[in-house]
Amino acid sequence: MAPVEISESQIRQLDLAALQPWLSLSPDALVQQAGSLELHFNWPRADDDPRELSEIAELRLWSLRADAEAPWLPLLLERGGGQLTRHVAMVLPHQFSRTEGIRFAPESLELWITHRLFSLDAWARLHGLSCRQGLGQMAAVLGYELDVSFWAPLSAGAAQ
Repeated sequence: MAPVEISESQIRQLDLAALQPWLSLSPDALVQQAGSLELHFNWPRADDDPRELSEIAELRLWSLRADAEAPWLPLLLERGGGQLTRHVAMVLPHQFSRTEGIRFAPESLELWITHRLFSLDAWARLHGLSCRQGLGQMAAVLGYELDVSFWAPLSAGAAQ
């Protein structure tokens, strides 16, 4: 699918209409699209505005709403070009350094990624799907290497 263009008006109104094609996909289709979604925010900024997009309150609020309405969003976001990292910065406390980039509060990131892994795995299993490979890739982009034993307690619990 083409990048999703989100207008200033949609941002200000917390309007998720731009995500509608994705919101209407089946869970199977969503898992197949893992890592392919790009969000482009069309937000006016002065040439001398030094803020990163994740430092703009209106964009963060829109992203929080999108994350709440589409909890699978991080699984779908493009990973190599920074879309996933930017989304996580929209929903988590962080600092930005011109030399080091985005720096998350380690405890916040660890809690968020663990929660998201559990919730997306449960969502996928509820629909008879597996997305653990995509979840592992998502975690890796954020600096977490998942050992296969991470999933063992969940697999054992599912068998009971």
